Amino acid sequence: MTEDEKKLLQAKHRLEEAQARSRVKERKARTRRLIQEGAILEKVYPAAAEMDLEKLEDFLLWALR
Repeated sequence: MTEDEKKLLQAKHRLEEAQARSRVKERKARTRRLIQEGAILEKVYPAAAEMDLEKLEDFLLWALR
């Protein structure tokens, strides 16, 4: 493997690592947002904590029409 091929391969790996870090960062931000939104929902509508997900979804669809 020539020196140029090694450098190209290293650059490719650095790019892949940067993309992986970006995906992790985006996933963590989404997780945080979902947790915060769920906390707000339970604060505003405490009964939501006791409802199963399907009933909660049906209720929200009904309430937000």
